[in-house]
Amino acid sequence: MASSIKDEKTYEALRDEGASKEKAARIANASANEGRSTVGKRGGEAGTYEDMTKEQLYEQAKKVGIDGRSDMTKEELIEALRDH
Repeated sequence: MASSIKDEKTYEALRDEGASKEKAARIANASANEGRSTVGKRGGEAGTYEDMTKEQLYEQAKKVGIDGRSDMTKEELIEALRDH
């Protein structure tokens, strides 16, 4: 199956920063279609997973359907969210 990522460099940078696969792909593809400066101007201030509490991470994991989240540490939740 061919990759549907149009801007691999942006995608990888976002994944390294903690963005989910879906979010990184969405932003990378928008960047390729509209230009990085256009996408960057409307970007949010989400922060990183490390800035979130364990409870916030748990709720995010619940929202995206990560199994086993109730037994995970904060670090494990961050890893699971990044790998999702």
